[in-house]
Amino acid sequence: MGRSFECRTAAALHVDPGEQRQTDDEIDAHGKDREPVIENRKSRHDYAIAETLECGIQLVGTEVKSLRNGQASLSEGWVRADGDPPQWTLVNVTIAEYPPAGVHRQHVPNRPRRLLAHTREIAKFVTEAKTRGATIVPLKIYWVKGRAKLLVGIGVGKKAHDKRQDIAKREDRRDMDRAMSRRR
Repeated sequence: MGRSFECRTAAALHVDPGEQRQTDDEIDAHGKDREPVIENRKSRHDYAIAETLECGIQLVGTEVKSLRNGQASLSEGWVRADGDPPQWTLVNVTIAEYPPAGVHRQHVPNRPRRLLAHTREIAKFVTEAKTRGATIVPLKIYWVKGRAKLLVGIGVGKKAHDKRQDIAKREDRRDMDRAMSRRR
């Protein structure tokens, strides 16, 4: 049997022929139809972040669905390095269960998850963290071309007076911005 095809012209689509339609990447750049970004704001408050690295996360299907819904918490998480060729494991990060999947297909919310990065990058971060006496902390989970990415950073713990100085600087910056906006 023959198939019927519908032919649409530029007038039928209400598109100017000289104007191109937006791609998925452009839609994301403008902030439309974008997947959620899960941030660890507590880590920026508790640590001075020296260096960052983007790496992949090894996930199961229901974890991906929950992340797309924004159902995750990075606040208590940290990264552990194991093995002789070092591998990273994301520890104590909670990704909520995905209710529509049913009981028998659920993942464990707090399970350790393997992080995907080049061995030399992992080794560099591990040695730098050991020499500084720092921790490797998860900063943000976001999506790149349909894949979940994790931004990790080397965090050196802040003292209480460092936190107070940061808060004072932030408040001063806000006051200056307010004064400048009133002036216009």
